[in-house]
Amino acid sequence: MAEKTNAIRLLENGNVPFRFYEYDVSDGRIDGKSIAEKIGESPDQVFKTLVTQAPPGKDYFVFVVPASGELDLKKAAKACGRKSIEMIPQKLLFPLTGYIHGGCSPIGMKKLFPTYIDETAILFDKICVSGGRIGINLGLDPEELAAFINAQFVDLTK
Repeated sequence: MAEKTNAIRLLENGNVPFRFYEYDVSDGRIDGKSIAEKIGESPDQVFKTLVTQAPPGKDYFVFVVPASGELDLKKAAKACGRKSIEMIPQKLLFPLTGYIHGGCSPIGMKKLFPTYIDETAILFDKICVSGGRIGINLGLDPEELAAFINAQFVDLTK
């Protein structure tokens, strides 16, 4: 295993079982569908972590959706009880979460933001999320993930 990330340390300390995946990033392909191909998992089971804000930008929300889907901002806003939400500017991702684009994990952000996981996750025994660094993914039980990060399952995709 490569150097442990904060997400890995937290899961280990919390005794949450996970599978470690490491993949090559030298080709620059770090989108969810490419990652799924590289680790040999379905794009329906590889999830991306998206960070949003409710205008005027003081309330932040995290959404975990399948690589095969797209976040529906209207459904996401409804899930968190807001009129609207928008993606945060990429320059805010690291200062806000401690993670960079392509390596953002729902586990171990600087602050525990309200988090929502697309309800399709419960169809699987295991989903994969970023391990906190580009090139690392973690496979874990979606129910255990939700309990660990205090997330809710909601219909989030288009």
